[in-house]
Amino acid sequence: MRALSVVGGLAAAGAAGIAYAHVETKLFTVRQVTVPVLAPHEPDLRVLHISDLHLTPTQQRKIAWVRSLAALEPDLVVDTGDNMAHPEALDPLLHALEPLLESVPGAFVMGSNDYFAPSFKNPARYLLPDARVMRPDPPRLPADRLAAEFARAGWKDLTNRRDSVVADGRHIDLVGVDDPHLDLDKFPDRDLAAPVTADAPSLRLGVTHAPYVRVLDAMHGDDVDAVLAGHTHGGQLCLPFYGALVTNCDVDRRRAKGLHGWPGSRPDMPGGEQSTWLHVSAGAGTSPYAPVRFACRPEATLVTFTAR
Repeated sequence: MRALSVVGGLAAAGAAGIAYAHVETKLFTVRQVTVPVLAPHEPDLRVLHISDLHLTPTQQRKIAWVRSLAALEPDLVVDTGDNMAHPEALDPLLHALEPLLESVPGAFVMGSNDYFAPSFKNPARYLLPDARVMRPDPPRLPADRLAAEFARAGWKDLTNRRDSVVADGRHIDLVGVDDPHLDLDKFPDRDLAAPVTADAPSLRLGVTHAPYVRVLDAMHGDDVDAVLAGHTHGGQLCLPFYGALVTNCDVDRRRAKGLHGWPGSRPDMPGGEQSTWLHVSAGAGTSPYAPVRFACRPEATLVTFTAR
């Protein structure tokens, strides 16, 4: 009888954990981090980092939360991809982002779930060294239309290209790549023929959906001030006091989410002077086939760039 009681207790605890993990997918939060990279005495620059919404048309709570982010009054929005999780998600997504698209400059890259709809996969595959498994002919998502709508709002498309944007009256240089998880990334060369401006940029940002080592190394070598990435979901299922089990790419587990340095310590720590700031968003969604999070709340991040 005692053994049956123990088994029953474990089953109940497991069921409670699964129930909570589903609830946590709706506990949206805004994290705030501060990155000291601007010139001395320069005022702060506030960048809203959005990633991995994985939106479906029925997710009204998520849509309302995304719309509320405009109240943060960021100077710039950076969207690091995986916006959609359903073939009919484009219009609800544009509605969710409407307050930001209409009022804030932005930049974006695409993730695999902007190009292809998600499908059911064996969760154990994430424990493999390379978890990239796709159906032979996955359903397409309207990535071209999404990019066109973002561009129509003035957001900069960083698909394997460079660009710049003016935010809060300041010039920001941008460099980005297409989704490394699909091996679509091609780091853009510097345009040696580009005119030299009289004013140096206030900030140089690298933008990628997935923080693969080859991309982080290229952006570090390009002397960006900071890299913004998503894709990892912060591990999605994390263990207290241990963190993420996997990252779904080749970046290490301790960089599954949050603010770090690359390739070494954070630049504000001893010995970290040769590193680049790296912010990895845990994202705000999940695949509709795995609607669970544990110890890893869905998030957007307000990144405040401040004077060194």
